[in-house]
Amino acid sequence: MEPRQSHLGGFLLLLLASILSAAAPLLSAHEFSADGTVLELEESNFDAAISSIDYILVDFYAPWCGHCKRLAPELDAAAPLLAQLDHPIVIAKINADKYSKLASKYEIDGFPTLKVFIHGIPTDYSGPRRHDLLVRYLRKFAAPDVVILESDSGIHDFVESAGTSFPVFIGFDLNQSVIYELAKKYKKKAWFSVAKDFSEDVMVRYDFDKVPALVSLHPKYNQQSVFYGPFDGDFLEDYIKQNQLPLVVPINFETLKQMGDDKRRIVVTFLEDDVGENSQKLVKILKSAASANRDLVFAYVGVKQWEDFTETFGINKKSELPKMLIWDGNEEYHVVEGLESLKGDLDQGSQVSQFLEAYREGRTIRKRVSGPSLMGFINSLITIRTVYLIVFIVAVIMVIQYVTRSDDDDGAQLGSSSSSSTAASSSVSEQTRQEEYQPGDKED
Repeated sequence: MEPRQSHLGGFLLLLLASILSAAAPLLSAHEFSADGTVLELEESNFDAAISSIDYILVDFYAPWCGHCKRLAPELDAAAPLLAQLDHPIVIAKINADKYSKLASKYEIDGFPTLKVFIHGIPTDYSGPRRHDLLVRYLRKFAAPDVVILESDSGIHDFVESAGTSFPVFIGFDLNQSVIYELAKKYKKKAWFSVAKDFSEDVMVRYDFDKVPALVSLHPKYNQQSVFYGPFDGDFLEDYIKQNQLPLVVPINFETLKQMGDDKRRIVVTFLEDDVGENSQKLVKILKSAASANRDLVFAYVGVKQWEDFTETFGINKKSELPKMLIWDGNEEYHVVEGLESLKGDLDQGSQVSQFLEAYREGRTIRKRVSGPSLMGFINSLITIRTVYLIVFIVAVIMVIQYVTRSDDDDGAQLGSSSSSSTAASSSVSEQTRQEEYQPGDKED
């Protein structure tokens, strides 16, 4: 009987192990339930969290970071709202200063850094950080690839809830299968929907007169355009890619990254002030040029707003403005000799057309970007690793200065002692040396 009991015991142990193994993911998921609080992760449970939670926003922070402290209450306020979504999004944080190995793995070089993990795959979060806007931005990641709209009110509510952080594409009477794969591909960059039932009022509001039609909206810039096809081949994807950005893009930190993802060359117009009345008139002219030249990105920047960036191209407040050039988004740009500056007393629309014509004909001079101002260079490149390096260098310099100063003081004291020794007896010299080394003299 003993062998049989032994086999039975082994079988029960094996069964128990199998049950525990199968239940492990459930236990892990329960441990990280979306209860509306911000999870505090550690290096030991980080991988388990991002693998067991479908959608999780992770705040890589440092306890001493002022920006991190200001962000914390916004994340606390956003967490319960995100937990109520049909597909909950969990917010978590981890001390990246303490767990430096993990921070290095995810290339964390500044605090705070936010990353969205979707089924374990990280994506940089570059959206707003105020809790209500953050919630609206993050809803995009957990939403369906294509939202089905079945009424005028449904269309209105969808556009309102989408917010202004992403472009919105609405396919009117467009088969969902036509757009599904591209919607899935570009989900992180735009909202996609298909409207099945709508009135003529909607057609007037979104400025299309036949179906099927794909309308792209940029609520943040109050821009929209219509695409009537063809909906096969590369035509549809080209339209979606070209409409990730508005017709004319104001250059800032956020849009620079977006333009970096776009492979088109950039027509950059440098203005004295990007909010001035004359500047806005020129922006309207650039919109018309952009509509006719969709193979290019049109952008503008004010020297007053971002001189560090404009100096990269050798342009500052003393330059003759406005100026135009063609930038590859990296290290090279092209100027059209004689046409790079727009004269205010001439028709600027004609000047823009002449500039583009000269560019098309290859009448350009290729140049390379130069470094911005010293402070701009430091501000643009500084990272946490750089901070550590600077602190180390400063510490070494201070130590060297301290040692040098100490050597100089010792030398001066020895010189003074030597002079005294020459003029006095050996007993007086001994007394002098004793006085020089009284307790407390070496504390500093």
